[in-house]
Amino acid sequence: MWTAPLPQEFAEKSARPLPGDARDLATLLSLRRVSLEEAEDAVRTYSNNALNVDEDIMLFVFAAVFDTLGDTRRDVINGIELYSLKQIALSERIDSVRSEMRGLVDADDPDFDRIDRLEEQLDWDERVFRDRARSLTYVCETPVLIEKRLYAIAKLLLKYAR
Repeated sequence: MWTAPLPQEFAEKSARPLPGDARDLATLLSLRRVSLEEAEDAVRTYSNNALNVDEDIMLFVFAAVFDTLGDTRRDVINGIELYSLKQIALSERIDSVRSEMRGLVDADDPDFDRIDRLEEQLDWDERVFRDRARSLTYVCETPVLIEKRLYAIAKLLLKYAR
């Protein structure tokens, strides 16, 4: 994402110098609710007001943004994993209820009250399963959107480095 050469001190995370105003910029750029237009305005303002805005300082701003959004991306991916495990468990429960219903319906003396309760449970579980499946598309797009934002921020920071 970062196309400029990396300075020697970049390898050591604790050695990355980041003055307060640059740290504030990194915090702002890390907020996903901040549009790229607002981000560009903030970077432009920072570049115009700061005394020393070279590629190195912009790299350190980007590194701070990358660390924050990388953590967010990792949390989202972990959430997707939990989400999918819940979907698998719900699918297995739906299959189990269907199997139990088949057995009750085929019985010589069906328990219609139990069948009715299972049918209600099945209807509810299937509805939840479908709703979650529809939401999964958005959830799975989120890490990609974060990556695209990081790339756009890298380009912005390089654009305004002097």
